[in-house]
Amino acid sequence: MNPVVNDVLAPLAARYASWLGLPAHAVADVRDEDPAQVRAMPIILRIERDVPPARTALLEAAAAASIAVCLDPRSAPGGEWHDDVGAWIAGRIRKVARRARGAHWQAVADLPGITVEVAGAEARALLPWPVAELPKVVSRLQISGSELPADEPGPVPAGAPVLLLNPDVPMTTGKAAAQVGHATMILASVLEPDRLKQWAAEAYRCAVRTPSPDLWRAMLPGNDPAGAWRDRRIVAVRDAGFTEVAPGTITVLAQDPER
Repeated sequence: MNPVVNDVLAPLAARYASWLGLPAHAVADVRDEDPAQVRAMPIILRIERDVPPARTALLEAAAAASIAVCLDPRSAPGGEWHDDVGAWIAGRIRKVARRARGAHWQAVADLPGITVEVAGAEARALLPWPVAELPKVVSRLQISGSELPADEPGPVPAGAPVLLLNPDVPMTTGKAAAQVGHATMILASVLEPDRLKQWAAEAYRCAVRTPSPDLWRAMLPGNDPAGAWRDRRIVAVRDAGFTEVAPGTITVLAQDPER
């Protein structure tokens, strides 16, 4: 898999450039977006009634699927997905997770997107649509009711980026799925090209974990986000506050391992 490192994530990287002390480029102001043009990426979580997936594996699948859509060759300039993905990333990177099972899960497989499976858990990230124009097979899916019990995942795979959920902020599975999807996108936007290609070759494998409150506080970038990236390779997801959490809440820390 060859990642698209060029223009696709450039607007996202530009929005984080000054925060991380990186070279900045011009970026559109997203504060005055036309509500009629607001786009969101649907993330479909397969949650079968009889055999529900493990929560951690499902979040890892959602995180990988989100960035896989963005960096798929079809999202490159001239590709069939470029207009949809590019218009979305130029605005705010909204995501909405919905649950599906049975025939509804099979129906969304016909829509453009990428499905990722992790340890039997499946998530499908679809192309971002204008919220007002969602296909019926997506809009009829439930947003609520996706909660899964906490589990105890095994050791972090060697070399995998780690996505740390805020232990002080309860999030539903759907909310957490959207947040870890944000995290992989932000991380990918600032990774070095060779490192990003390596991650792509690993199918964007990542590990989702919930640290202790003490470890979380120790890892927060605080007033030195540029130093956090430079010295510890940590970036943060700061939520806009549309659902579940207060505006400005840091929901996820993404850490790329030392090389």
